[in-house]
Amino acid sequence: MNNKSILLRILPVLFSFFIMGFVDVVGISTSYVRQDFSLSNSLANLLPMMAFLWFAIFSVPTGILMNKAGRKNTVLFSMVITFVAMIVPFIVYNFPVILVAFGLLGIGNTILQVSLNPLLTNVVREDRLTSSLTLGQFIKAVASFLGPLIAAVAASKFGNWKFIFPSFGILTLLAGLWLWLVPIKENDINEKSSSFRQCFSLLNDPVILLLFIGILTVVGLDVGLNTATPKLLMDRTNLVLEKAGLGTSVYFAARTTGTLLGAILLLRFSARKFFVASTIVGVATMTVLLAINGLWAILGLIFILGFSLANVFSIIFSFALQRKPEKANEISGLMIMGVAGGAIIPPLMGVFSDVAGSSGAMTVLLIALLYLLFLAFRLKTGNV
Repeated sequence: MNNKSILLRILPVLFSFFIMGFVDVVGISTSYVRQDFSLSNSLANLLPMMAFLWFAIFSVPTGILMNKAGRKNTVLFSMVITFVAMIVPFIVYNFPVILVAFGLLGIGNTILQVSLNPLLTNVVREDRLTSSLTLGQFIKAVASFLGPLIAAVAASKFGNWKFIFPSFGILTLLAGLWLWLVPIKENDINEKSSSFRQCFSLLNDPVILLLFIGILTVVGLDVGLNTATPKLLMDRTNLVLEKAGLGTSVYFAARTTGTLLGAILLLRFSARKFFVASTIVGVATMTVLLAINGLWAILGLIFILGFSLANVFSIIFSFALQRKPEKANEISGLMIMGVAGGAIIPPLMGVFSDVAGSSGAMTVLLIALLYLLFLAFRLKTGNV
């Protein structure tokens, strides 16, 4: 197969990672919805919970579904759900409808993440998988980075931040059509269908279990930073929401830069050592962030956090897929179930924030970072 043919198959799969990034709109949306409906921190953080709760419910069933429907068809189904989720809140805007819309977004994104990562293994070589997953995360980070910017421009220029939803809806439709038109051979589709019990039994492997908790932790950390950054800036620098929301874009700009650089560096350097270095920097940066004030200092630390953690998800995910490649669909379902960390950590942060302010919320994130540091050293030393 020539390079042109390979590229034609890879591009629509990689662009689908852009649609995966739409779930991060929940971060900036939480800030706007909190303001629009005068919600407490605890109530506002129901939004990320509604978006990420479904990862715990639908991930494993999706992994099983892929064995019957195929990876590409499952990805296409996820885009239909995502498109609906993006249109609903623009048509009707109230708090119950927003909860339903973000529930649909979470369901669509769950199905997309479970099916898209294994689909990538059908279009890239195994020795390029970690780098390719990191490149996919870079593309996802671009979408995450653009979300707060689009919302801010829509709010300031058009008086309606919700224009972000139809914009993302149209892109979802285009991505689905592109992928549908490109033939992809799925070599592993002849796997015997697994049961729920067989899927969860994979957690008996201590490596898979620790990696699963790692996914849960890193996603909770990511969503937590996404939702907490505007509130942190408003509390410590007295910025208005439209300007404080740009702090989220700084975080995602750092992640975008970090994943792009990581896709290159992981072709040359050990993923295990890369993981250790990333988490050491992350813990040190969060510790300083807990004690510092000042707009530029906070933004700088947020950038370092985003940069250092940019590749952690793809590194953990690739370790899991390579652990049992013959069970790639089931492993993907389990790992993406860990994305439910985005429904667990932000509500905890909301409770601590109501009690101790933004510092309380950031302490929850520091604990999450300490687990990732522990995991990185366990993987590096081979003690798993």
